[in-house]
Amino acid sequence: MGRAAEILGTTAGFLRSLDDAKLINPQRSPGGHRRYSRYQLRLAGRARELVDQGTSLEAACRIIILEDQLEEALRVNAELRGKS
Repeated sequence: MGRAAEILGTTAGFLRSLDDAKLINPQRSPGGHRRYSRYQLRLAGRARELVDQGTSLEAACRIIILEDQLEEALRVNAELRGKS
């Protein structure tokens, strides 16, 4: 977790808050340490950007979830259009 926080320029507490908010759910090592995927680090970085701009953590998480859903819908739409 410390390395992930360092990469993002944030604190371990901020990453724990994202876990508590259910935005990211990191895997655990056999020793119990959190392990973040690149995708989770990207989400955490986006959350940090939004919070730094004054958005509440709860609102930032909701925005990120909606952005992710939109990206997936656009991908599926493009895929379906390609099959027509």
